[in-house]
Amino acid sequence: MALLDRMALEPQNLTAIDDLPTGVERHLADSLAGLVVAAVRSATTLVDIGSGGGFPGLPLAIVRPDLTVTLLDSEGRKADWLARASAPFPNVRVVSARSEELAVTEREGFSCATARALGPLPVVLELAAPLVAVGGSVIVWRAGRDAADESAAAEAARLLGLEPEGVVGVTPFAGAQRHLHSFRKVDATPARFPRRPGRAAKRPLA
Repeated sequence: MALLDRMALEPQNLTAIDDLPTGVERHLADSLAGLVVAAVRSATTLVDIGSGGGFPGLPLAIVRPDLTVTLLDSEGRKADWLARASAPFPNVRVVSARSEELAVTEREGFSCATARALGPLPVVLELAAPLVAVGGSVIVWRAGRDAADESAAAEAARLLGLEPEGVVGVTPFAGAQRHLHSFRKVDATPARFPRRPGRAAKRPLA
């Protein structure tokens, strides 16, 4: 709750949600819904890609102090906010960089990657897969289901060393339907991935 209060005082536009009850639902409850996935509950190191205001990574770090969380965002102002918001939590660090850049220095260094509202599934998978160790998982928050997007994601996953594990439907608050897409890292991601910054979004793998 203190996190949301602090966010409301920020001059930059971190969220379109401006009332506390809605923030509790759409940010906190939605983030913590990830705990229904075993890979999130058992992870030891987690990278939250495109963390933005800090969701879902920061709430997960708060309720799991044993989990080492990296909040990753390429936008400097957001990274600055994340650094200030996460200062009380020793298990959190903030990296201001693109995922393609972090994959150079910390390739396959995390047991779990999360992403919420980041883009089409094939794009998210290309950004996340190189960061996750073999045996780890990528968990992607989505609203509705899209058969074409999921089919393309399955093809992208095959190229990236991932395997679809399934989709878990959750209702983090009344009237909301969310889908948590889980992908298991079954093989090392080929060295050619990720492609240069921006390429994943411009020319998706599938």
